[in-house]
Amino acid sequence: MSGLPRRITKETQRLMTEPVPGIQATPDEENGRLFYVVMDGPKDSPYETGTFKLELFLPEDYPMAAPKVRFLTRIYHPNVDNLGRICLDILKDKWSPALQIRTVLLSIQALLSAPNPDDPLNNAVAEVWMENELKAIELAREETRLYACGK
Repeated sequence: MSGLPRRITKETQRLMTEPVPGIQATPDEENGRLFYVVMDGPKDSPYETGTFKLELFLPEDYPMAAPKVRFLTRIYHPNVDNLGRICLDILKDKWSPALQIRTVLLSIQALLSAPNPDDPLNNAVAEVWMENELKAIELAREETRLYACGK
């Protein structure tokens, strides 16, 4: 952790001592700017049975710039593309240095509970979501069973 800005050190310590419910964020042993995240699918969502792996990286200019976050676990979601990139306003134009790693993780968890097909990153999934939401939810459940329920 030495050599990291104080802000990153403090946020990391807080994540370790006060973990976010349903989210585990572990810093890389060699690079304190890289976090391995394990996120439980939110209750009452198509993802609730799954456990998703993500990667969160804090750029050099953090907190002036947003963290880079992506899903490593495949997920059927209109706001997540095939590379795991996430379309979320606070990771783009609505980023503020007042936000923290835990805020970002909670926002991603909330996005799983409330997909936004009106601002998609995966147009094919968004189309299904808008035309037949029940079918989209079933597809999301199925992909969760296939890719996020392993050991």
